[in-house]
Amino acid sequence: MTVEMVTDMMQDGIMVIIKTAAPPLLVSLVIGLAVSIFQTVTSIQEQTLTFVPKVVGMFVCLMLLGHWMLNNITAFMIDLWGNFTIYIR
Repeated sequence: MTVEMVTDMMQDGIMVIIKTAAPPLLVSLVIGLAVSIFQTVTSIQEQTLTFVPKVVGMFVCLMLLGHWMLNNITAFMIDLWGNFTIYIR
């Protein structure tokens, strides 16, 4: 196994992590920003106000995109295990 193969494998793994983690993180970011703007406009400074909308948004995101996320991770793992004989040389 060469250095280039290891680098390519790590790059593919990092890209799968980024593609899989991006939607829930973006949903959390947008909801947090919206709640922060709402808090600023209404002068409500409750720290726990952002928690419930973020949790609900994350659950909805995972329900809608969970299948796609799992397919990305599964395809990557199948590719890794499918090329296992190349890696042990």
